[in-house]
Amino acid sequence: MEIYQLRTFVTVAQQGHLTQAAELLHLSQPAVTAQIKAIEEEVGMSLFERTAGGVVLTLAGQELLPRAQDILMSARQLLDHARSLKGPLTGKVQIGIALTPDVLRVGPWVAGLVERFPLLEVCLHQGVTGDVLNAVRKKELDAGFYLGKNPYVNVHTLLLTQLRLRIVMPKGWLARINVANPKELGRLPWVGISQFSSLSKIVSELWRELNIAPKKVSECDNLFTAAELVQAGVGLALLREEEALLAAERGVVDLVPEIVKMAELQFVYPADRADDPILRTLIAGLQPVWGLGSNAAV
Repeated sequence: MEIYQLRTFVTVAQQGHLTQAAELLHLSQPAVTAQIKAIEEEVGMSLFERTAGGVVLTLAGQELLPRAQDILMSARQLLDHARSLKGPLTGKVQIGIALTPDVLRVGPWVAGLVERFPLLEVCLHQGVTGDVLNAVRKKELDAGFYLGKNPYVNVHTLLLTQLRLRIVMPKGWLARINVANPKELGRLPWVGISQFSSLSKIVSELWRELNIAPKKVSECDNLFTAAELVQAGVGLALLREEEALLAAERGVVDLVPEIVKMAELQFVYPADRADDPILRTLIAGLQPVWGLGSNAAV
């Protein structure tokens, strides 16, 4: 039995679907199926059962999964230790960013990294929050910044902070509603957020909490465009509290009082690279920038 076969077994078990596992492993579905079949033939028992939605572990598969995960972890730790013996960190690391660099404190973070590790090249890629998480999940990026809850078991997170978000509306619209009744916010048009952005889920959560189902009259994939559309009179939107307060002080929007939506700003990275020396270095560099403890990673 080979390490790559165990990796396939664990990935299929985590995803519960051959196609999704194949996508993560950068293999074809027949190749994944063949590897699972080879493992089952070697151990002499079935490890998965097919269901309408994918595959689930048999009792034997459930018994073997923790052992397989331990073997993969030991193999990764051996490689990581071997790399650490080579001396100073070198190479290129690909990081996905969303929001603005100042919000993410990218400047002081990267500055600290390049000062301590001059042979480490940090490459930053701007993208939509949902795309960043998906690229990290597929290992197209080494790590990234993500706003919202992480739904993937094969992605680990480091919570950086809780961002406060506020509802803003075009100037003069506050007089149209009774602010004491949040349900009236559902009568007004909203600027929607693209489904490819995690902000879409955050806005949907807020609507459920307020028990409203407003009409979306436009859609964008970032908060900056949403702010511009609000100022132009298109509809309501959710903005970072700092930006919402500033816009309200400038008199270009109305700020809905009292309602605050919290969102988790996280650093995300592949779970199976948690012990990688470069990733440990990236996380260690974030801790002083964000005032985090040494055991903050999840």
